[in-house]
Amino acid sequence: MQIVDKGSLTFGHSPDPDDAYMFYGFAQDEVHVEVDSGGETHRWKVEHLLEDIQSLNERALKGELEITAISAHAYPHVAENYHVMRTGVSMGDGYGPIIVTREPCTLEELKGKKIAIPGKMTTANLVLNLYLPDHQPVNVFFDQIQKAVRDGEVDAGVLIHEGQLTYAADGVQKIADLGVMWQEETGLPLPLGLDVVRKDLGEDVGAACTRALRASIEYARKHHEAAMTYALDYGRGLDMSLGDRFVGMYVNDWTVDMGDKGEAALRTLLERGAKAGLIPKVPDLKLV
Repeated sequence: MQIVDKGSLTFGHSPDPDDAYMFYGFAQDEVHVEVDSGGETHRWKVEHLLEDIQSLNERALKGELEITAISAHAYPHVAENYHVMRTGVSMGDGYGPIIVTREPCTLEELKGKKIAIPGKMTTANLVLNLYLPDHQPVNVFFDQIQKAVRDGEVDAGVLIHEGQLTYAADGVQKIADLGVMWQEETGLPLPLGLDVVRKDLGEDVGAACTRALRASIEYARKHHEAAMTYALDYGRGLDMSLGDRFVGMYVNDWTVDMGDKGEAALRTLLERGAKAGLIPKVPDLKLV
């Protein structure tokens, strides 16, 4: 079958080891987006764009990227232009963003206090608002939150990414895990990050993007040691042991395909957020 080069698609993802691990098959030029059409294979090369998740959320609001990672919180704001991909979800299965303070306290004692958040549209912020609506949010870049808490600039902070594993060494204390709270209440994992594909590419290309991302993840899992070495370039000081643990938290069977339970978890999060008036209602959630 003749291969027809259709150019490239830009895939935005965050400079974190879990996203880098998922992208490994693309990065090694082993995986492309392909659609069979009339005896030809139309092929797109996938190029990556690295930005923090809040910046990617903002790009998605403008529909700038064909494929991109976003926070689950952001999806209702971009649902008109993007489909959720069944592959690529970051799911907190009994864990999630953590709330840290300088000194031990209860969640109740943080009512009305200043809490550092890693971006208004992050899922961490959405879930914080579900469980502690009365607080003063302070936007802080995600890898500076521990310092802001430690230095007394805020009363508490919500940690994402590798901060969930390294907080103790950063001189702060965990008082709550939002993923644990969510699972205890709902019996479901907590959808944190999604990958989405722009609707104007068409359903065939959208489905091909999902297949390609799954193939990239499966390629990484088959070449785990090399993929981890690549991913740790984005690990901000994580060693192989912690890096492997972090990647295992957010690149797993849920990530390959969120399945019916993962879809139920996403629907539940979006419905609860909409009911609380925190996000718009998504009338027709369609996964590709």
